[in-house]
Amino acid sequence: MTEGNFVDYTKIYVSSGKGGKGSTHLHREKFIEKGGPDGGDGGRGGHVFLVGNKGLWTLFHLKFARHVKAGHGGDGGSSRSTGHDGEDKYIEVPLGTVVRDKETNEILFEITEDGEKRIIAEGGKGGLGNWNFRSSTNQTPRYSQPGMPSIEADIVLELKVLADVGLVGFPNAGKSTLLSVLTSAKPKIADYPFTTLKPNLGIVAYRDFQSFVIADIPGIIEGAAEGKGLGHYFLRHIERNSTLLFLVPADADNIKKEYDILLDELRRYNPEMLDKDRLIVVSKSDMLDDELQLEMKNQLDKDFEGIPYLFISSVAQKGLTELKDKLWAMLNTEN
Repeated sequence: MTEGNFVDYTKIYVSSGKGGKGSTHLHREKFIEKGGPDGGDGGRGGHVFLVGNKGLWTLFHLKFARHVKAGHGGDGGSSRSTGHDGEDKYIEVPLGTVVRDKETNEILFEITEDGEKRIIAEGGKGGLGNWNFRSSTNQTPRYSQPGMPSIEADIVLELKVLADVGLVGFPNAGKSTLLSVLTSAKPKIADYPFTTLKPNLGIVAYRDFQSFVIADIPGIIEGAAEGKGLGHYFLRHIERNSTLLFLVPADADNIKKEYDILLDELRRYNPEMLDKDRLIVVSKSDMLDDELQLEMKNQLDKDFEGIPYLFISSVAQKGLTELKDKLWAMLNTEN
């Protein structure tokens, strides 16, 4: 999927159907002059549903379909005939879609399971026909109920990708390269910052036909939580990851400082992110000789006491099996 086809935020207008009105019909038949009321009820208006579809990865299909309207209910008829129900409308969305009210920004609900169906705009109830109002003291009611009006709403659909592992790092840390060697994903790779403009997902094949999903987001820079760079806009895509993989290149001036900046940006965006499992990965380690790597390891043991870290090289295919083993163990450890 090209970057232009990745849509993770859209606004749509939805309108349910209005209910049909009840009938005020009075029964008329040969030899029966006063048949009494027999007006039927109106049909209900159509609902607007959101349905989870695991086959979708983006909201692109809604980019040019901003108005969704359900059908109106039919009016009641004679002989107590009920009007037809309005046509329901179904909007399919990828798993991880959050629905917000555009006016209040309140989260209404979230779609997380395949086939999950939620009503976003309920159709109006049909009005009662005059048959329902007959009584011993009112044998010929000449009135009925109108149908209930439709419900209109402006909503925001916001996609938070569902992945097991999220890649976090500065621009040019090697996140896209790592994703390309661990999975079959084909992210754009170049030697300039912000090569990645949209999140990328890849499936990591593990032993015994098992797998897990890893997500790469645009690089984070200091001040991202305040709107600098691109990373702040896509930080929501790692809110659902159970494990965060911090990628810091071996040629960084200060690995601990870069890690602290990244961690602080996550904390300022959403403090709950600090509760996730973390793994620090020093990329581009093919640039280090054994002596320099041992010296760096001794320093990292002090800086990252209690936090696991690994040395890898995506280009030299170094440490990747160990990385997959470590991630699999972290994902399958009960906390």
